[in-house]
Amino acid sequence: MRKLIFGMNVTLDGYIAAPGDDLGWSGGEGPDSSSSDELFQWWSDRVGATGLALYGRKLWEAMSSQWPTADQQPGATPAEIEFARRWRDMPKVVFSSTIDKVDWNTRLVTGDAVAEITRLKAEDGGPMDIVGATLAAAAMRAGLIDEYVLVTYPVLVGGGTPFFTALDSWVNLNLVETRTFPGGVLLTRYETRR
Repeated sequence: MRKLIFGMNVTLDGYIAAPGDDLGWSGGEGPDSSSSDELFQWWSDRVGATGLALYGRKLWEAMSSQWPTADQQPGATPAEIEFARRWRDMPKVVFSSTIDKVDWNTRLVTGDAVAEITRLKAEDGGPMDIVGATLAAAAMRAGLIDEYVLVTYPVLVGGGTPFFTALDSWVNLNLVETRTFPGGVLLTRYETRR
């Protein structure tokens, strides 16, 4: 059985995107771009260790607009080149009823996301990462997420897209890792108690 992990950058007040899908707080144009090299390498290593990545449409469109050719851009750093290669090579599934084509080692699922994620979890293989708020919320409500990884930035944005969704019942967690990155970015990793 595969492990399903939900991990994203998040603001201290719990949002993965500020209003208007603004992600500036977590990147080079954000309040503190100095946290980046070590953290970028950590995310790249995660991509390298992921057996299968599950994407919602919005995040898929953002990632697929940048990473397939990022290694060919002038001034690409060695870390960006490595991440682009890892991202292209990583098997991916995109859940969407509004797009009709995906590339770069990716399969499109237009049907019931929870049923497909349940089926994929039952297979043998490496860990699965689920990314995208709407897709992760469906898996969260269905009790499918085994681990939560929050990379918390010391910024408050006051609203936007929340990391966590409303739940029908509590989910008890065990803290399994903490790590501080430059710039006060804090990694916390929790496993779901079953």
